[in-house]
Amino acid sequence: MMFLRRTTQRLLQLPRWLQQCLPTSCALCGRVGDVALCQPCRRQYFALRPRRCVQCAMPIALAEKAIRCAACLTHRPAFDATIVAADYLAPADQLVLALKFGQRLTLAPLLAEMLGNAIDYEVTRGLPLPPLMTIVPLSKQRLRERGFNQALEIARPLAQRFQAQLEPHLLMRLRNTLAQASLPVDERKRNMQRAFAVPHGAINHIRGNHIGVIDDVITTGATLNDIATTLKRYGAQRVTNIVFARTISK
Repeated sequence: MMFLRRTTQRLLQLPRWLQQCLPTSCALCGRVGDVALCQPCRRQYFALRPRRCVQCAMPIALAEKAIRCAACLTHRPAFDATIVAADYLAPADQLVLALKFGQRLTLAPLLAEMLGNAIDYEVTRGLPLPPLMTIVPLSKQRLRERGFNQALEIARPLAQRFQAQLEPHLLMRLRNTLAQASLPVDERKRNMQRAFAVPHGAINHIRGNHIGVIDDVITTGATLNDIATTLKRYGAQRVTNIVFARTISK
């Protein structure tokens, strides 16, 4: 797995003209080309930008005047904003699954590019850009099993695009938590409580800073809420979630 990751990273560092000489195909329709997602699939599946809650990125009705959804108005999360590129529905979910469980690491720059476009869009609407980025850490056991952290693979090209400082070890996971997707909604918050901590050497990076937390999917927001709570406990001024896909039900 480590060999696969290193090989993929070397390929991604090749000059653009040489990358185009390598065989590839669209990750969704299989059309042969020189990009991971063809333009017809981009237009068909990712062209629309629904109006979203500024805090949790849930879609909200265009007729609503509030910028936050009812859930965030009732129970304000610890994080300040969430930026997503797509809803976690077919076919966007296939991109995540192929990266996460299919080891298609070449999809990470694609997800980062789409997230970057979403960030550009939100910045034009007044959302501040975090100068410091970190990732949702995996447990040591899960990292060994998977061989890589998909959030870090997305974060590297994203931080480079926006010239942000990337600190992947800003957080550490204190314990192995159960997979959130395997739990009922009301148990997910309990599963993630006090699951993260800040290493002593990272404290000075956090105090007074605006931090972007990168991940692949946000479901209930319990994981990211616990992370934001932890970061703010150590003095973070603002926390923005930067996540590729959003499930549309909490």
